[in-house]
Amino acid sequence: SILGWKEYEMEVMRDADDNAVVICSIENFDPCGVHTGDSITVAPAMTLTDRQYQFMRDASFAVIRAIGVETGGSNIQFAVHPDTGRVIVIEMNPRVSRSSALASKATGFPIAKIAAKLAVGWRLHELANDITRKTKACFEPSIDYVVVKVPRFAFEKFPEAD
Repeated sequence: SILGWKEYEMEVMRDADDNAVVICSIENFDPCGVHTGDSITVAPAMTLTDRQYQFMRDASFAVIRAIGVETGGSNIQFAVHPDTGRVIVIEMNPRVSRSSALASKATGFPIAKIAAKLAVGWRLHELANDITRKTKACFEPSIDYVVVKVPRFAFEKFPEAD
């Protein structure tokens, strides 16, 4: 069982030339077993060691290649054992997802827009960074702040619920 393990996500992109970048790492405040949509999440991940981050980065690229994501964005979710540090892949979404929206908001990197351009033949090194207007989309975003997403449970939509 992975209940109680720490959960992390990597939002990644790949172009048709096999250039791949991490857009954002995300850490779930709640342990595995709490759905990502119901969890407080933090971007970028705050408690990963550099070794764990690099392992997840490499594993994310290996996963999208093995699955066959030739262009566009993907979200790979990992579980990390709190004592041993063992890392396993628990889910992969080969598309733009809710986590992509958080990663885009956190970094300013327009994942959906870039994914659409990659789908019609553009390459990461050809697309300008919307924020800097100088660097290209092949540069991995780096942020000097923390973004926290807190779920909102719309109980008013279910007045009969307990």
